[in-house]
Amino acid sequence: MYVIAVYDVGQKRVGKMLKLCRRYLNWIQNSVFEGEISEVRLMELKHEALEIMDEEDDSLIIFQTRQEKWLEKEIVGKEKQNLDNFL
Repeated sequence: MYVIAVYDVGQKRVGKMLKLCRRYLNWIQNSVFEGEISEVRLMELKHEALEIMDEEDDSLIIFQTRQEKWLEKEIVGKEKQNLDNFL
């Protein structure tokens, strides 16, 4: 499946969430990540995120689609991270 994950966590936990999300997905902008991920890996990501988060104040939002081709993405302004894999 293809996901977009967005988090909003307290300042003390931002670094840990950034490192966690980078292990599973591609960083595209500040607290925004995207990429292909299996259901098992997504469950791992959620579980590890809950260990970092303060569930009273923090959030992780995950948008899912079956394939990236069903997602239309438009970038207005500067693209922070180019995901092209051309050699």
